[in-house]
Amino acid sequence: MATRDDAPIGALCWVDLMTSDTDGARSFYGEVFGWDAQEPSPEFGGYFNFTKDGVLTAGCMAKPSDNPMPDAWTTYLATRDARATIGTAEANGGQVYVPAMDVGDLGTMAVIADPGGSMIGMWEPKVHRGFGRYGEPGTPGWFDMQTRDYDACVTFYREVFGWTTNTLSDTPEFRYTTLKVGEEELAGIMDAAAFLPEGVPAHWTIVFAVDDTDASLAQIVSLGGAVVNPAADSPYGRLANASDPTGATFGLISGG
Repeated sequence: MATRDDAPIGALCWVDLMTSDTDGARSFYGEVFGWDAQEPSPEFGGYFNFTKDGVLTAGCMAKPSDNPMPDAWTTYLATRDARATIGTAEANGGQVYVPAMDVGDLGTMAVIADPGGSMIGMWEPKVHRGFGRYGEPGTPGWFDMQTRDYDACVTFYREVFGWTTNTLSDTPEFRYTTLKVGEEELAGIMDAAAFLPEGVPAHWTIVFAVDDTDASLAQIVSLGGAVVNPAADSPYGRLANASDPTGATFGLISGG
């Protein structure tokens, strides 16, 4: 378990869900993770926050009816200057999806794609400092990216977001690099060129910590969600992937 007032620069600091069913999301994630949902903000298009034990944990917004993209979670990296970071991202092969925009006095956001095509948000915090807990049940536990352009992406996150990286494995069978802040590892990049199915884009996955992965999967299914990858043991804990009732995917981890 860890708490923080501010995310280290370059670290994952916030997650939010764009969904076609906000009422359903309130109910589903409240049941699965024990979240409470704040009231929507008319000032910010109905955006609202989820809290866990009173601490900000995630955000949620309604997907516009003309948006053809599937419902999805977005992850955000902390930056000191979103506009400057966009320039650095473009110079290093990134593509801008949403230019830097101020969100009242809360902060400044932008959304880009890295050279491998993975979409990632950035957040320059002001009043809104990001999620306040991680690594405990019902909060973000890990962030993982699968990409076909491993070397380019590792370099991109070093150059654009100032990552200190640690290569955990560099064999033909398993290439994996993590973001390291001090002695703590906070996210990982996996070379998925050999196994990512055709038609599935490179992507970031938010992995939520839970008490019991198998029990959470059973609850997810009972609430109308689905199992994407069944629970399996790993050196880091018991991992699985699931989707909510509208198809937004996320990971689960327990133990470790």
